[in-house]
Formats: sequence, structure tokens, C-alpha cells
Amino acid sequence: MTSKIRLLLVDDHQIVRAGLRMLFSAEADMTIVGEAESGAEALVAVQALQPDVVIMDVAMPGMNGIEATRRIKEISPSTVILALTMHEDEQYFFEMLNAGAAGYIPKRAAPDDLISAIRVVNEGNVFLHATLAKFLMNEVVGRSAQSPTASENDELTSRELEVLTLIAEGLTSREIAQRLVISHKTVDRHRENIMAKLDLHSRVDLVKYAIERGLIQVGP
Repeated sequence: MTSKIRLLLVDDHQIVRAGLRMLFSAEADMTIVGEAESGAEALVAVQALQPDVVIMDVAMPGMNGIEATRRIKEISPSTVILALTMHEDEQYFFEMLNAGAAGYIPKRAAPDDLISAIRVVNEGNVFLHATLAKFLMNEVVGRSAQSPTASENDELTSRELEVLTLIAEGLTSREIAQRLVISHKTVDRHRENIMAKLDLHSRVDLVKYAIERGLIQVGP
């Protein structure tokens, strides 16, 4: 039996946490192991509860979600952070990603989007909501305009290019394995090889590279 995704809810509004509890209670593959109403409480909860995914608000009194994300990744690198916030501006978006968040989704998003985002980041991939991915696209377009035109794609095998494209499109490792009819471990090995060959160091870097090289397009 597959173990459930262990969730920690971090938000300073009790009504938001109550809504999330109701939403996740209907998902057979998810369980809430704890809640916190501040960044400081989140640090303590992560150490005590060892959640798989932290649903992190950005703006909270005291220690905000950005600083909490940075510290959580220091003390528990394997813990995945998914930003769920009302803030949809470029500054918060990049600060959360740079702090170590694996995904960023607005609170006005559809519930199904949030459920999908949790599963995607839990599998080690990146989830960027379409309304926010434009920020990443703008950065990549600006950077690629100043970079050499020679393609680095030649360094990758055809299979690695397939895996990279599917990672960037938001598929989980399990979904990629099923799509390509290979094992989960093989997908992970391809991911490690891709990052080593291209000197990339995070999931976000993989997505940026895929956009820059035209392997995927970010929808409106």
C-alpha cells in the first residue's frame, strides 16, 4: 500500500486552514500531520513531524513564509515547500523560489489545481501555476536574448530530452515512468544525469532551461 503524503499547513488565518483540512480530507493519498500559524511555529513543526510537503503562506506576522522556507530547507532539505498565497507579484514569486519552494500557486486557484500541485511537488517536480509562470518566462526570454545561440541540447540523449521535457511540463516521476514505459528509478537516474550534464542545481533550473531551449511553452 502506498504511503500517504504527509502535509503540514502553515497559514496565519484559521479559516484558511479549516478550508484546507476539508479539501484534503477527501483525498485518499493525503493526510494532515500538523498545522502552524507562523513561520516560527512551522520550523518547530517540521522538526517534530517530518512532513513530506509544507503548504506555506507567504505573508505572515513575525517570520514570513520566505524566511521560513529558507530555514526549513536548511534543517530538512528533503521537505518540500509549496507556496499557497494571495500574493501574485513577481517579487514574492522569485523570493519564494530562490528560498527553496518547489511550487507557487495562488489562493484563488481551483481546488483541483492545488491537489495536483501537491502531488507534483511530492514527486520531486516543480509546479508553477499558469498565471505566475509568466514571470519565469519573462526572465528566461530576457536572459536567452543575451546568451549564445549554440544549443546545449546536444549534450543530452534523446531519452534525457524526453524526460526533461516531461519534468518541465509538471509530470510526476511516476507519470513520466508510465508515459515512457520505464521504471521510477530510471526516471530519477535520467534526472540526475541531466542536471549533471547541464550543470543545473534545482528543479526550477530544469524548468527554466526547458523554456529557454524551446522544449516547452508556458501557456497564458
